[in-house]
Amino acid sequence: MSNSLLSCSLEKPEHLLLDKTKENQLFVSQSRSVLRKNSQLRPAGKTKKHITFVTGTRADFGKLEPLITAARDSGYIISIFITGMHLIERYGLTKIEVRRMSGVSFHEFHNQLESDTQDIILSKTICGFSNFIEASKPDLVIVHGDRIEAMACAIVCATRYVRCGHIEGGEVSGTIDEALRHCNTKLAHHHFVSSENAAIRVRRLGEGRESIHVIGSPELDYHQQPSGISIEQVKQKYDIEFSDYGICIFHPVTSEQSKTKQQASVLFNSLNESRRHFVVLLPNNDPGSKEIFNEIEKLPSDRFRVIPSMRFSYFSELLRNASCIVGNSSTGVREAPFLGISSLNFGSRQHGRCHEPSITHTNDHDRDAILKFLACNWDKTMPRSTEFGEGNSAKKFLEVISNDIFWEQDLQKEFCEQHDA
Repeated sequence: MSNSLLSCSLEKPEHLLLDKTKENQLFVSQSRSVLRKNSQLRPAGKTKKHITFVTGTRADFGKLEPLITAARDSGYIISIFITGMHLIERYGLTKIEVRRMSGVSFHEFHNQLESDTQDIILSKTICGFSNFIEASKPDLVIVHGDRIEAMACAIVCATRYVRCGHIEGGEVSGTIDEALRHCNTKLAHHHFVSSENAAIRVRRLGEGRESIHVIGSPELDYHQQPSGISIEQVKQKYDIEFSDYGICIFHPVTSEQSKTKQQASVLFNSLNESRRHFVVLLPNNDPGSKEIFNEIEKLPSDRFRVIPSMRFSYFSELLRNASCIVGNSSTGVREAPFLGISSLNFGSRQHGRCHEPSITHTNDHDRDAILKFLACNWDKTMPRSTEFGEGNSAKKFLEVISNDIFWEQDLQKEFCEQHDA
């Protein structure tokens, strides 16, 4: 049996079926709409700063949401620029989750067709965000990580001298994602990093000490506190019938597209062979995702529950109660160690990011290593790690942006030699 949910999620949303002429018309229409809707974004007499957060994926929104909530509750004017896979039905139309937030304004921008390559998506996002910036004039733009959308918005900020903060710079992976992340570091004016090691790497890129702030990984803020829901509620909402389960999240590696099908086949066939139950979250929309979708569709529905996306509070509770997590998501090397959940890091996507005892690393073709991990580490309690913070990133973020010195930092960047950094 195949998963019926997956077949539904594979239907192409209407905006992905537009021809190039209609696409261009839509692009112009969106830009004009942004200009009309946001011309009065900042009310007269307001003294608080206006901060725009950029989100293009369910993953980066999970990291940004604690910071957004804290800034909003402290009186900052908040806008959220929603783009990327948030607006694609196949990936769960996760803009719905973003729009659950109250007390903030939202601005959607469709930046891609299904056939678009990464460079085309980059150029479209630059144009769309530039129009948004012209209309809304934020005091600070916050981008996260290594996504194309983040890079596009950082480029706009750098060339227009708009203050830009980058979340989780200084991380390593060994893939093209790492290069994009370091580009974002050089484009941004402020760096909110997850660890002291990341801070050292950012300094080695020529960034000054005064611009680097170690706040930890923001998504850990969720896991530090009760989720507010029970695992029974999670299972009921997402139709999960397993008493025990592992979680699998496997994304394509953009620099290894020719190997994606084989990688996915090895991973999912091994999980199937183990006879365990798994909750599988769909991959991101990077090149190679189609091959992963095809392999997921073959999984038997009696032991695999495929879910396009989950609300973050529900996912937090799901992860806390999981027997393990398998794949190549940052969840396995960042959140799982924080919660003491054993994880298998499969392949190169998270290479070098973390080496906690709870993480088992394997290459992308070792079936025996996957089966051994599941046999030895299923439902095994591991020591918790605080290498990437203690779940108080939002508090530290607020402390930084509440200081007048932050807003006085010069937007003309200079390279700082290491002995000065």
